[in-house]
Amino acid sequence: MDIKQELVQHYRWLRQYGLNDSHSGNASIRDGDTIWITPSGCCADTLQASDLLACSIDGNITAGASLDSPMHLAIYQHNPQAQVVMHSHGPHSIAMTMNGKDYCPIDFEGQYYFSKVPVLNIAYQDYLQESPQRVANVLTTEKCAIVRGHGVYVQAQSVNLAYKWTCSLESSARLEWLAQQAGTLE
Repeated sequence: MDIKQELVQHYRWLRQYGLNDSHSGNASIRDGDTIWITPSGCCADTLQASDLLACSIDGNITAGASLDSPMHLAIYQHNPQAQVVMHSHGPHSIAMTMNGKDYCPIDFEGQYYFSKVPVLNIAYQDYLQESPQRVANVLTTEKCAIVRGHGVYVQAQSVNLAYKWTCSLESSARLEWLAQQAGTLE
């Protein structure tokens, strides 16, 4: 499977498994100096590899590319190891971090992958201006970060790994939420 098709498949799975709604989130993959990124407002259910838009690592953004394109490019520029960036809206990940505090998973798998997940407090009206630099700075040393009230950003060396970390974080947040509802947390 070519890299663009692989990105599209995993982006669809984010929708299929409830980590995005039909038209939310975005994803990109690095191909040398080209960054293939989902279009702004695209529908995950109908997205095709041919719909991905080419942007340049030097900051040239193709018209129609995701609203988060500046952030994706900043992440790649700050972290040469990053090959994939995924942005999702996992409901439990967002809900469990609305307090604005860094998230520390309570389950084994979550702790295995993330000792803590930084939560960035960015005012909604300042999101477009501030988020590219702030998220990119965090993702130079971290696998993922959460923008409070907005969503999860993951950088990885492969599409499958970015997807795995996105799903693992959501699973941890869902388990903690369920434990709180069951009254089993001490």
